Amino acid sequence: MSISKEKNFLGLTDEEVSKSRESNGSNKIIEAEPETFWDKFKDAFGDPMIKLLLAIAGIMLVMAFMGYAEFGELIGIAISVLLVTGISAKTEIASDNEYRKLKDSTKKDVCKVYRNSKVVEIEVDELVVGDMVILQSGDKIPAEGYLYKGDLRVDNSALNGEAEECKKFEVEDALSFEEVAITAEITGDTFVDKHSLFRGAVIFNGEGIMKVTKVGMSTMMGKMAEDMADDEVDSPLKVKLTKLAEQISMFGYIGSVVIALALLFHKVLVAGGFSEYLSIGGILIFKDVLEAIMLAVVIVVMAVPEGLPLMIAIVLMRNTSKMLQSNVLVRKPIGIETAGSLNILFSDKTGTITKGELEVVEFFDGNLEDTYKDGLKVKEMMKLAIGKNTGAMFDNNGKVIGGNATDKALLNFLSKEEMEKLEDVVVEKSQGFNSTNKYSASQLEGKTVYKGAPERLLAKATKMLDKDGNVVEINKYKVNTKIDEL
Repeated sequence: MSISKEKNFLGLTDEEVSKSRESNGSNKIIEAEPETFWDKFKDAFGDPMIKLLLAIAGIMLVMAFMGYAEFGELIGIAISVLLVTGISAKTEIASDNEYRKLKDSTKKDVCKVYRNSKVVEIEVDELVVGDMVILQSGDKIPAEGYLYKGDLRVDNSALNGEAEECKKFEVEDALSFEEVAITAEITGDTFVDKHSLFRGAVIFNGEGIMKVTKVGMSTMMGKMAEDMADDEVDSPLKVKLTKLAEQISMFGYIGSVVIALALLFHKVLVAGGFSEYLSIGGILIFKDVLEAIMLAVVIVVMAVPEGLPLMIAIVLMRNTSKMLQSNVLVRKPIGIETAGSLNILFSDKTGTITKGELEVVEFFDGNLEDTYKDGLKVKEMMKLAIGKNTGAMFDNNGKVIGGNATDKALLNFLSKEEMEKLEDVVVEKSQGFNSTNKYSASQLEGKTVYKGAPERLLAKATKMLDKDGNVVEINKYKVNTKIDEL
């Protein structure tokens, strides 16, 4: 009997759902509230170069009132600061708004669940602890729990980076397992245990019923989202600008002190000596000291590149716009320069960087020739072998769902249109892939098609089809050599 037709599960009542939601929360992954333009505008003043410019502006204001500086320079610095902070805030707000619009426009995930003795389809966000969820091939697990009934093959790559399918079996003693699972610390081994199911993982194959034990921010996916929402570390550019601001300040301070002392020393020499200089009177000495201080301040001001923050803000804004034209939405402009600053990129233990997806990149026969393009008979046989011996399928949007990574890759190679042409072909009997046999098989009308590990199938093969559809001897040495190269 199909799991979806199972009648032994009553599910939660509406009252139980409300109580569970009050006690354990909803299944929503809560995002940080969007910041306003003024929030971003104020945050921009935390930039080290902006702080330095504001300090210079304060000094310039004092100098202008004392007649040692022009108000025009002060206005120029103020305009530069306002432009930088305004552009930075506007760019971030625009990118964030585009991201949220895109997210809101996507259809929300739904799942099948037992409620009030019936199977109903609800949004994933509406799940609560205690729900019984029906899981089938291609479904994304909507919450955290354990397999109450059924048999599943799960892809945990979204959680641990491993695309290898993980077998899940129903729990024999549900109450005991549930007590331990709720309080147990999650480790890398937990993802691959026999019973636990985690939000974000995808069902390769099988059918089952999951009992929900954790929802929303209590799930591993929720905790990951919470960690990502924590205070971000400074970008490489900000670190470099902070260091540059410190260096400019240090250079300016040292230079200003040296220039001020040199000016006073020059005054002493012109007066004919230290004693003679002191005899000119306190008022003149005070004016000389004030002049030296003003000159020192001018040196500090001249050392600051007022246009640098503005240039950086404009460059980041233009880069964000260019990326958007290429259909790449950059939520935070600093992401562009951060990606460009990478010098060490950590990968998984295999040393590869992957999407967790497979793709057909080459087709060849026993003579290492591509017979798929020109060989009509070979093409028809391959369509049958792929389309009628798979655990994957196309959904209404043309996306491949269900099955394992190999099934999905082969079905994408076939295309939805070619798959639809095979609907009338009847599969009389089938055997799914398992680690013992290392192949799957489907018995059709008059023939049986296999798909599996080369070392297992080639060991049994003696003939092959050439591009003209003739049955000829297979050259196993050639094929095995090619496989070893791959």
